Amino acid sequence: MARQDINEALAQTGFLYGGNAAYIEDLYARYQADPKSVDEQWQGFFGALHDDKQSVLQNAKGASWKKPNWPVAANGELVSALDGNWAVVEKVVSDKLKGKAQAKGVELSPADVQQATRDSVRAIMLIRAFRMRGHLHANLDPLGIEQPKDSEELSPAAFGFGEADLDRKIFIDNVLGMEFATVREMVTILQRTYCSTVGIEFMHISDPEQKAWLQERIEGPDKEIAFTKEGKKAILNKLVEAEGFEKFLDLKFTGTKRFGLDGGEALVPALEQIIKRGGALGVRDIVFGMAHRGRLNVLTQVLGK
Repeated sequence: MARQDINEALAQTGFLYGGNAAYIEDLYARYQADPKSVDEQWQGFFGALHDDKQSVLQNAKGASWKKPNWPVAANGELVSALDGNWAVVEKVVSDKLKGKAQAKGVELSPADVQQATRDSVRAIMLIRAFRMRGHLHANLDPLGIEQPKDSEELSPAAFGFGEADLDRKIFIDNVLGMEFATVREMVTILQRTYCSTVGIEFMHISDPEQKAWLQERIEGPDKEIAFTKEGKKAILNKLVEAEGFEKFLDLKFTGTKRFGLDGGEALVPALEQIIKRGGALGVRDIVFGMAHRGRLNVLTQVLGK
């Protein structure tokens, strides 16, 4: 269809026609890239808007919530974790081990380097397996009714570590915040992090910086979440208040749609802690993008309305 035909079709539609928005946005982006690429009338119209060129071009690429760095590159971290190609990792680890041995004046035979490198790679594979699959083995049943899932895929034996290997120091290059660690230490940290009462899943994130930020805050020997007795009581009090408020609404307004928080009461103490922590770190304003569910409870228990 010629440009003249497109303009004629546009002229025959009303200003509320939804298809016009995409057409005009495309014209606007073309105008910002090259003003002469659109008709003179459009040049005059767009020129009077005085919008920022970079903002217009950025909006033309997609919505602000569009997932960046997607699809995942064929040689990216997510794909390489699944294809079993660890040759690059093995070479990097081998070079680092040789460098550390030379720095300490220790002479390693090729067999020693090969064994240490394979141990390191298998340990990294074990860590990666917990990151990828650990949330599927999390203990999410407080009543103990559900049978625990088979976790053989996360066992050290699945990665070639026997009972005699569990207490041998292995080079892991600060992956878990430690330069060297035993398999037993690694499994303890990984089970506590990924297979405890909260399942953590983040390996689908394609931005390496975001993943590194999360890993730094959840992985490591000193990252265990330990609540004080007073803290546990405070959380329990907020849960009781949230539960009591839901029961009150149910009795007071029986049959009325109230978008209850039933089953999600932990949102109340969680939001309260986020607000308190944010305030302590200097946050001055908070904007809620609140779902319907639990809105009344949050207004009452968190915001004090």
